[in-house]
Amino acid sequence: MFTNRQFFGELISECLAVMIIVLIGDSVAAMYTLYDPSPYKLSYWGVCIVWGLGVTIAIYITGSVSGTHANPAVSISLALYRGFPWKKVLPYCVAQVMGGLIGAILVYTLYQPVIDHYNLAHHLDRAIDGGAAGVFFTHPGEFVTPMHAFADEVILTALLLFGIFAVTCEYNTQAPQANSSALIIGLLVASIGACAGYLEGWAINPARDFGPRLFCFLSGWKYSALPGPDNFWWVPIIAPLCGGVIGAGAYQFLVRPFIPRYAATAAQQATAGQVTDHEDILHIP
Repeated sequence: MFTNRQFFGELISECLAVMIIVLIGDSVAAMYTLYDPSPYKLSYWGVCIVWGLGVTIAIYITGSVSGTHANPAVSISLALYRGFPWKKVLPYCVAQVMGGLIGAILVYTLYQPVIDHYNLAHHLDRAIDGGAAGVFFTHPGEFVTPMHAFADEVILTALLLFGIFAVTCEYNTQAPQANSSALIIGLLVASIGACAGYLEGWAINPARDFGPRLFCFLSGWKYSALPGPDNFWWVPIIAPLCGGVIGAGAYQFLVRPFIPRYAATAAQQATAGQVTDHEDILHIP
């Protein structure tokens, strides 16, 4: 599998997709955090839109190669419910994390002097205080405990995958047609950030959080990045994986079977003797 040129291209595509998302998203987080007055302090919706547009741009650039999973929760959910090969899941996830790390390197390259000035002006230390770490990775907001953050991320990622599966379902006649699904998915990401981003930074993507967190661990933030205060590092990894499986499964079993076009197709296949079990109906090549 690893000698296959196309598969190698898919891994490059997944790496680039997350790199683009983190480069754009963490850069707008830097604009929000490091500048006073920040152009986004009174227009937080702008931060959400830019994150969403980062996702949209990544899909338009890389979608024709790998489908732009750009998120381990998406890769695992597609393997569970839509026939994506399990042997590709781990390599895709590794490529996605590497993309997050490279994206963080690029953001740091852009903002390194501003980060240093911010920490100096606010008497913050990277390793001790986690100065400016919020530019790169997520952490609980005010009054939010790690376990509450876990529940939040499960719910929010479930909503994300529920929406992605609906938008990309071939039987859903209300889904956006042609190439507009990338824009709708970007708006979905922006909407999630707008309604819940202050809770813990709306990670909803293990690669988007862990890649930059790993970079920060290696670049002076040390234990403020890994394991982080209250050992928070695992929450934006495990919670989105759980939430993704729940949200995608909810669409597959609670919505799709009742779409008239899907039901008609399943009935025709069953009548023709082409369906041997329920899994054949659920599979999308």
